[in-house]
Amino acid sequence: MVAGTLIVSSTDSVCTRGNDSPPRQVARFVARRWSVVAGQRSARHHGESWSRHHPGALPFSACYRPCMSVPAKRRASYADVLAAPAHLVAEIVNGELVTSPKPGPAHSEAGMALAIELGPPFRRGRGGPGGWRILFEPELHLFGGADVLVPDLAAWKIERMPELPETAWFDLVPDWICEIASPSTAGFDRADKMPLYARAGVRFAWIVEPANQTLETFELQNQRWTLIETFRGDRGVRAVPFDAIELELGALWARPADGT
Repeated sequence: MVAGTLIVSSTDSVCTRGNDSPPRQVARFVARRWSVVAGQRSARHHGESWSRHHPGALPFSACYRPCMSVPAKRRASYADVLAAPAHLVAEIVNGELVTSPKPGPAHSEAGMALAIELGPPFRRGRGGPGGWRILFEPELHLFGGADVLVPDLAAWKIERMPELPETAWFDLVPDWICEIASPSTAGFDRADKMPLYARAGVRFAWIVEPANQTLETFELQNQRWTLIETFRGDRGVRAVPFDAIELELGALWARPADGT
């Protein structure tokens, strides 16, 4: 091709009308064709320059791509939570819908045993100070509902929540949460959910791992979690914020039917 010359091959189709002078369609075609030719020349020039200055690198054509806008990812909404299958636990974590299976047997037993241990002394004041509202798997709407988390247990001091809300969820940030972690969920609980609890202002958190028979207790200090203590095994422990009683740690772990 001669520089500055536009060649229209016999295979190029243009729209003409009889013996009239070239219509607007031809003018547009010429402009479009010239643009393509000029672009090819420019790309070839840059490609040759790229090869000279970057020997051994990928070809210019492999590195250059036209810019295009990427649509923003849609944040999950509460409608997505409601539309999730009933057999899954649905949460919104950092704006993304996350679904997980219902708790397994060891997980369920640990949660129930913990509720039984804490309920009488802290909820009802039997053998303890009372003054707490302890709930199983409450749905927490944090940051105005932008994130929806479901801890295994959560508790509020009565003076902060004297009455239960009429909604199916809780906007009020709890004073304490507990996550019962399985090997498949421990990373998610620690890396994704715990930072959100801290940012929301939850004061105390427990992570219970039945597989390892451990209880970790955390307190929020300077907007960050501080590990207070790690308990393991069957011994009696005093764990904040429920350190007014001795918690029988062995009651949380699944036992054979004969109790041995």
